[in-house]
Amino acid sequence: MHESIPQPVEPMRPVAHWPSRIIGGSLFVWITGITVSIHSAVWISQQLATRDAGGGLADPDFIATVAQGFLLILPLAPVAFLWQQPRYRTIFKTWFLAALFALFSAVIHLPGAIHAYTSIALQIVVALSFAIALALLERDSNSNSDSSEYRRVSLPLALSIPPLLMLPWIDVGALGTPLEALLNFVAALLFGICAGLLLRRLARPEVAGMVVDSRIRVLGGFVAFGTLAPMAGAYGFGGNQLLLMLSLPATAWIASALLTRFGDGRALSILIGISAAGPLIFIDPREMALALSFGLFSTLGAAFRAAAFSAFMALLFGAVLLTWRWLGRAHHASTVDPRASRAWSRLLLAVPSWLVLILAFMFIGHPGFYGDRLFVVLRDQADVSAAEELDNVVERRGYLYETLVFHAQNTQEPLRQELAQFGFKHTAYYLVNGLEVEGGPLLRLWLQNRPEVDRVLYSPILRPAAPESAGSANAEAPATPPWNLSQIGADAVWDDFGARGAGIVIGQSDSGVQWDHPELADAYRGGPGEHDYNWFDPWYHTQEPVDTGGHGTHTLGTVLGNSTGVAPDATWFGCANLARNVGSTAYYLDCLQFMLAPFPLGGDPLRDGDPARGANVLNNSWGCPDLEGCDDATLRAAVVALRQAGTFVVVSAGNEGPSCSSLNSPPAIYDQVVSVGAVDRMLDVTVFSSRGPVTFEGGSILIKPDIMAPGLDILSAFPGDRYHLWQGTSMAGPHVAGVVALIWSANPELIGNVTRTEQILLETARPLVNAPTPCSVDQTVPNNTFGYGIVDAYAAVQQALSLAE
Repeated sequence: MHESIPQPVEPMRPVAHWPSRIIGGSLFVWITGITVSIHSAVWISQQLATRDAGGGLADPDFIATVAQGFLLILPLAPVAFLWQQPRYRTIFKTWFLAALFALFSAVIHLPGAIHAYTSIALQIVVALSFAIALALLERDSNSNSDSSEYRRVSLPLALSIPPLLMLPWIDVGALGTPLEALLNFVAALLFGICAGLLLRRLARPEVAGMVVDSRIRVLGGFVAFGTLAPMAGAYGFGGNQLLLMLSLPATAWIASALLTRFGDGRALSILIGISAAGPLIFIDPREMALALSFGLFSTLGAAFRAAAFSAFMALLFGAVLLTWRWLGRAHHASTVDPRASRAWSRLLLAVPSWLVLILAFMFIGHPGFYGDRLFVVLRDQADVSAAEELDNVVERRGYLYETLVFHAQNTQEPLRQELAQFGFKHTAYYLVNGLEVEGGPLLRLWLQNRPEVDRVLYSPILRPAAPESAGSANAEAPATPPWNLSQIGADAVWDDFGARGAGIVIGQSDSGVQWDHPELADAYRGGPGEHDYNWFDPWYHTQEPVDTGGHGTHTLGTVLGNSTGVAPDATWFGCANLARNVGSTAYYLDCLQFMLAPFPLGGDPLRDGDPARGANVLNNSWGCPDLEGCDDATLRAAVVALRQAGTFVVVSAGNEGPSCSSLNSPPAIYDQVVSVGAVDRMLDVTVFSSRGPVTFEGGSILIKPDIMAPGLDILSAFPGDRYHLWQGTSMAGPHVAGVVALIWSANPELIGNVTRTEQILLETARPLVNAPTPCSVDQTVPNNTFGYGIVDAYAAVQQALSLAE
């Protein structure tokens, strides 16, 4: 017995409904404009406003999505229920329901980008609830769709096209954790079900005749576009909403073709759901949330190129399906004899597309999982205060290293054994007694309930992408000492005291270093083939110092460059904690441990470290905000231990000014480090320089920054043997590190005496008497705008020499 075969919809005679079309066109422009402008503006403003995106990202996105929903619902509600022409009323009601979906999706943005699992769970809840509500709403409506005969063609098409649309995402992105990938796929499919349930309304008789009419066939695509755009804009979070807005609505004309030819809502759900899986699965929303403010330009550019290419392919497929006459013949042929082919045999037509996708993933993409990790801080942190009783700096470092490693190995052993037993990969740390563990939310719950665990932190790992480019240089090598060196008196120190940093070892943790740059090659402690104990790259495990971003080469050039540096006779070794400009607690500790006790390439930090080769002075032109996994206490134990080891730690204050309390990221917030703000050549505090005070949990308040240094238009080394003018407190901090090197080379008796050296720096700093201090009660020194004032190398070295007399 044959199944009944629905007859093709007869095109309705075109009727002039110009008022309806004008209203429909106006609403389409309004829907698209509001959706794109609101989400784009909010994302860009957040990127430019602050680097500290943890938690704070939630409120603007939530408010923006609520605003989007209401701004769409208000004009759509009257026409959705009161418009007279049935076909346009159905279209307007479809758009109205899409706007409702956008409004309900606002809750997805409440957790913020850092809490991605919670946001994904909310995506699933919202889409599932909406799909159930739509199914109940439509349960009594009958449309001429979804016959098995129609699906013999529509389902293979719906399964064949999305894998090809996913190819750009495979090329530029990578999978997160297995659980994250699974949840994102479920969220994508549920989104597709919601979209399919909405769009199948357009296959109703009062609308179908209009979209089949050959003269206005593409109208169905515009209707589908107006449905998908607001849904996509509201459903993504952290920046992925922009990618969904760009790529997903372009499938509207494929959807129109499926509706026009077959009226198959199920195939539509499959098409849209799998297409949405591309950006949701392969692009990390946390990276998109940081892209502009953290300089992840290669990640951002690649993501938008993938979205644009996916949209282009979708438009191309839509044009082909809407115009290709063969499709209609194929459909009618399938309805002549249902026994002519089996549904499963037609589904095999999708196999080549999926094979192409799998092969591309294996050979062009990034196979494997690259999800975030957890950093486990143990309760029992080592007490190394006895190190202060040792006068010899090398002995002090050795005692610290042995004590910290022994304590970490003994206190971590039970937990490490259990993690290994269950197959969880982990890395041990000693400078902060903790572990980095590969795992997700379920493992986190288990770890948080263990008695030896103090807290479990998020440890972000960037997914594979093209390295950031250093960009173009904008300056030439200096013929005379640059203005910034003269401003702090460094050149006068060379001339009058002969102190140039000789014998002092600088530890540089940053994006990397071009070790053979003319400014830096002579000062490198290693050399060609001599990189053991002198270079560590926890990101890519490169075998010699490299720098694709340029930041590290520039900052080190200010410390000790031949013609650009404060202490040109000092030596250096380096570590890459910011190879892609976003770090984590683990990467920062990797380098801090290497600074205390360097080890050979491929060595074990807990076994092969040599504290005798450790650095005297550390330059740290970086901070660790919430989105990189740090809380206020994360790195405190590390900087306390380094100070007790006799290592002088200099940290840039940050570029979140001029607001009060904008100096809020470790390690600049700690009293054990010297935090450095930025001034310009007129001795004015730069607008970007972060201000204090620092307020800790419990209510204690600390005045920060400690001191200032030049940080605007600073000339220094740049990759490719070039030179560059740069600005930021990242450029200010290296000046102070260089001044410490001058002090210790002038008076070696002060080497390792961090407290006395800090006193010299602060006592000889020149207060900025005319600078406003809105972040302090009065204009006393120190204050929360410029600390003690601008560093004075000449006065500091002069005082250090007086102590030796």
